[in-house]
Formats: sequence, C-alpha cells, structure tokens
Amino acid sequence: MDRELERPVLTACRRWLRPVARWLLRSGVTWKEFAELSRSVFVVTASAEFGIRGRPTNVSRVALLTGLSRRDVRRIQDVASSSPSPAAEESLNHASRVLTGWHLDSDFLAPDGRPRVLPADGPDSSFAQLLRRYAGDIPATALVKELVKSGSVERLQDGSYRVLRRYYMPRAMDGRAVERSGSVLADLATTIEHNLSREPDEPSRFEGRAQNRRIDPRHLPAFRAFVEREAQSMLERVDDWLSTHEAPAGEAGLRLGIGVYAIHDTTPGEPR
Repeated sequence: MDRELERPVLTACRRWLRPVARWLLRSGVTWKEFAELSRSVFVVTASAEFGIRGRPTNVSRVALLTGLSRRDVRRIQDVASSSPSPAAEESLNHASRVLTGWHLDSDFLAPDGRPRVLPADGPDSSFAQLLRRYAGDIPATALVKELVKSGSVERLQDGSYRVLRRYYMPRAMDGRAVERSGSVLADLATTIEHNLSREPDEPSRFEGRAQNRRIDPRHLPAFRAFVEREAQSMLERVDDWLSTHEAPAGEAGLRLGIGVYAIHDTTPGEPR
C-alpha cells in the first residue's frame, strides 16, 4: 500500500472499529475470535474479487495480498467452501415484502387506502393469500410467528390479522436483529468503498450526512421525533418507487435502495 494512503486508511479503520469493538465486547466476542473471523474474510474476499483479468485468484496471490502463508490460505479456503451461506437476508427481505404488499397492493387495502384487517384464510384478500403472493418460498408458519413476535403484525381474537408496521424490525439484540445489523453495516461500507475505489468514469453512489456538534441537549427529544417523522416519510416514498419499478417475474433484477440512520454521539473520548 502507498505509505501516504496507509495512515488515513488505518485512522479510518480505528474509528469505525471502535463501535464494532464495543458491540462485540458486550456480546462476549473476544479479540481472538474477531481476529480469526477477520483472517477468514480477508482470504475469501481476496480469493473472490482480486483475480487478474477476471480469473480466480490463486493461492500465491491471496497469500501475497493478505500477508498469510499459503498453508493458512488453503486451510481457510477449505473451511469457507464447506460452510453454508447465510440465509438471514433472504428471510428479512420476504418479511419486508409481505408488509410492503399489505400497504401497497390494492387487493389488501380498504377503500380509504389503509391496510385491511385480513381474515386468516379465504379465497379473497386473506392473510394466507398475502403470504402466498409475497412470502416466496419462506415457510409461512415461521414467517407469521416472526412477524407477530417482532410487533409487525397482530393476531386478533377472531383469528384475523392486523398490520402494525410497514417495515419489519426484529427485536433488539435477538438473532435476526443482529444479522440485520450486519447487513446494514455491509450496505454502508459497500457504498463508501465503491466511492473511494471507483474508476473515474464510474458514477458515485449517494452518501451524505447532516450533523452539528453544538446542539443543545434539551432538543434531543424534538430531534428524535423530527427524524422519525421525516425519515419514515422518505423511506415510504422510496419504497413506493421501488415497488413500482420491479422487474417482471422471472427476470433478473438489481437490489437497489437507501439506508437512513440517526447520529447521536455522546461517548467520551470518541475520535473526531
């Protein structure tokens, strides 16, 4: 690496690693476990994405890029090839699709445009029909249980279902919430990495912040309410646009979207 670039990269890594380390420590993950995970990710990424002229990256080049021995590279590659790929993101997507369909599909809307309370089953506008249309191949029983447990959907005494949220948000620090957090961080990091390493003729991807370091703490509740209202409204408009521009069934499509997060920094000694 160019020495003039190395220091800013390591400084940036130190900053984003601090909240990650805080989260890992609270979750009982040791530095050795994280180091082994990091080693594996370096090898998998170098193997998959750093071949020359589109060819797979050979072991010697992976070793050169990562600083590991060829024996370690082979060991990690063998382990990675036998590990199943996580399906968490796919199930999260289907949960969100069910909720979006309930809010946008006219078959499941009342005359005033609001989502209907749906009977559990039936030939028309039922909860079962909603799941068949939007849940894909995810088992319906497991998906319904998760939607109810997360507070996204409510099962009424007569057996019908009422939607409570437009977006699926798993409970804080349960397994799905943790897996979702990895997806959110990956999306943000992928956008930043693209903007830093893209070719001059490649378009950048939107990434920006609005922040101020001199806000009176008394305004925090008002800021939270403002963000919840405005950010949710924007996400719903984006969701509407995405839903009306889906590729026809059976055709390949792109994953597009945006992510929004609040900034609230009160940690003493947090690097600036």
